[in-house]
Amino acid sequence: MIPLRRIWGLMYRHLTLYRRSWPRLVDLAYWPVLQMTIWGFTSRFFAMRLGTDVAVTVGVLLGGVLLWETALRSHLGFAATFLEEVWSRNLGHIFISPLRPWEMLAALVAMSIIRMACGLLPATVLAAILYHFNILSVGPVLVLFMLNLMIMGWWIALACVSLILSQGGGAETLVWSLAAGLAPFAAVYYPVSIMPHWLQPIVLALPAAHVFEGLRAAISQGVIRWDHMAWAAALNAAWTAASVLLFWRQFQSARRNGALMNIGE
Repeated sequence: MIPLRRIWGLMYRHLTLYRRSWPRLVDLAYWPVLQMTIWGFTSRFFAMRLGTDVAVTVGVLLGGVLLWETALRSHLGFAATFLEEVWSRNLGHIFISPLRPWEMLAALVAMSIIRMACGLLPATVLAAILYHFNILSVGPVLVLFMLNLMIMGWWIALACVSLILSQGGGAETLVWSLAAGLAPFAAVYYPVSIMPHWLQPIVLALPAAHVFEGLRAAISQGVIRWDHMAWAAALNAAWTAASVLLFWRQFQSARRNGALMNIGE
């Protein structure tokens, strides 16, 4: 039986923070909306100056922005929720309770989905109003694109959480920098083919590269690249398994050493 009550209890603890703090709510949507505004006008400028198809250029760039924000928001929603427990010195109390590690991870995933939706919905509406771009026009395959990027965000966040358990508060900066630092290698705004040949195998080891290659094919050619979808799913499975193993080892080590009570000090 799934212990929904314990998972909901941890979720409710975080949801109440947003219910009573409008700055937190604004922060959820701030960066996605800002990115959409900048890249929307930039894509229109490029299309007009280069004489390319405005709809395709805007679609490729704005689709890339929205989907990359899916990965970033899912990552930050997961990792930042965990950091709230670290900052409030509540991590030790959580694991004194009957809450099990996988139940905490389930609550973090659920909070990540909620935070991601709150961030992406305003940006999606803005794209439709200002640039007449509807991300839903990509078709049902959009669900697979987003799911793969969400999973990628989660395993990156889980790796960051594992390093925080191992290295303490000094590893918190990885939460804000690691996923964002992968953007140049995720083929968000340009195809893998323009990168140096020696770098391409490394880039293709990231699920995001396959997702964005598939997105460009869907928007510009109307073709669904199932080969890229299969690679993205397989890579996510492998990276997720590695992150779960890392988390479990670091969690057990932190519990034996008493580090759960003093992380961040």
